[in-house]
Parts: sequence; C-alpha cells; structure tokens
Amino acid sequence: MKKEHRLPNVLTLDEVELLLNSSKNIRIKTILLTAYSSGLRVSEVANLRVSDINSKKMQLRVVQGKGKKDRYTILSQRALVCLRQYYKTYRPVDWLFYPNKNKDKHLSKRTIQVHFKSTQTAAGITKEISPHSLRHAFASHLLDDGVDIYAIKTLLGHSSLRSTEVYLQLSPSQVYSVKSPLDKYGDANE
Repeated sequence: MKKEHRLPNVLTLDEVELLLNSSKNIRIKTILLTAYSSGLRVSEVANLRVSDINSKKMQLRVVQGKGKKDRYTILSQRALVCLRQYYKTYRPVDWLFYPNKNKDKHLSKRTIQVHFKSTQTAAGITKEISPHSLRHAFASHLLDDGVDIYAIKTLLGHSSLRSTEVYLQLSPSQVYSVKSPLDKYGDANE
C-alpha cells in the first residue's frame, strides 16, 4: 500500500512575523528567528555552537545535519542582530542555545517544540504547525521570491531535488504563473 502523502501547512510572511513578535523571551525569539532565517531543522538549531556563526560571510555552519552531512546556509542581517542581543544576555560559551544554568549541554529538541507551541498560542495561530513549519516557510518564501530551486536544495541540505520539489506544490504562484507556450503565438481571439 502507498503511504498517504499530505502537504504541510505553510506559514505566510505575516504569520511568521506574528509568531516571532509573540515571543517575549529573547532566547526563544532568537531560536525561532534563526530557524526561519536559515531554514534549519529543530535538531540543527538545538545543535548550533557559537563557532558555527560566520558573521563576515553571513553564514551558519550546520555540522552533521540530517544524513550526517555538513553544510552552510544563509544568515540574515536581522537574525544576526538578534543573535548579538541574545549573546549579550546569555553569554553562551560553546553551545549557542543551552538549558537554563547548564552551558555544558545543548538545548533539547523537545524544549524548542514546547516553547514553539506556547509562542504559537500567544500568536493566536490556530493552523496545525510545528517548528519544522518555519523550515517549510523559509523554502516556500524563497521560491515565491524567485530563488532557484537548486539554490534552495543546497541551503536546505537535501541530497535529492525530489525532496525540494514539494515546495513547488506549496508555492503555487511560482508554478501557475508560467504562461502556456501557445500564448506566445497566434491570436487569442481566434
């Protein structure tokens, strides 16, 4: 039997902004902002180290992401500003995001998921989403902005373009804005 395949819910730009602004805690806001701005998985955010931030190149290094692969992804200027504010408040040494009072461990995926849900509730967003929805939004919004699907594939760390192609379905404006080749020739009134 074939496995049922459902498309994920994608956050709009307004919903992402609402979510980011609904977190009153600088640590949680920085985590969510970093996840969205770089297209990271929850485990990748949890495993970030201070040394993974390259502010000169505006990149984040993802070490041993899914499939045990390293990669670089983009870092937004806005995320960098937030990361610097976070750094001044929390003073991480090795792990970028750590549990309260224990800088020797990284924050757990479960802790991020719990904080995401409480932030979602505070934002009043009722659709079914998870922290991974920020990754989906990142890819869909890039595609909507005309970014090449191969570039998105690289930023997400996908080995196969097939994994990235789902975003074509999540960003119908990119697909359905294509004009039929028939409209290039002849008269439409014939």
